[in-house]
Amino acid sequence: MGLFDFLGIGNKENSIQEFIKKGAIIIDVRSVSEFNSGHIMNAKNIPLNNLESKIDEIKKWNKPIIACCLSGMRSAQATSLLKQNKIQVINGGGWQSLKSKL
Repeated sequence: MGLFDFLGIGNKENSIQEFIKKGAIIIDVRSVSEFNSGHIMNAKNIPLNNLESKIDEIKKWNKPIIACCLSGMRSAQATSLLKQNKIQVINGGGWQSLKSKL
């Protein structure tokens, strides 16, 4: 397993498409101001520092999750947290890169 695989930011275009086909919800873990400056349509903004308190709500959605942020580092942390809580999730990386794959 390479560093990028560990961070969840390896070659994932096929996985992203698979998650989208399953009705995945995109969670953008950037700050509210970052999100408001531009984001993927229909993405939900849950800043990384608030994510842990939203775990129960996210589980109730019963959907796979694609996490994104600016560069992929915060979404890697979010992916790890969500996986620890038994939520099906993939790190979508930076939101602009993810947007180009949708």
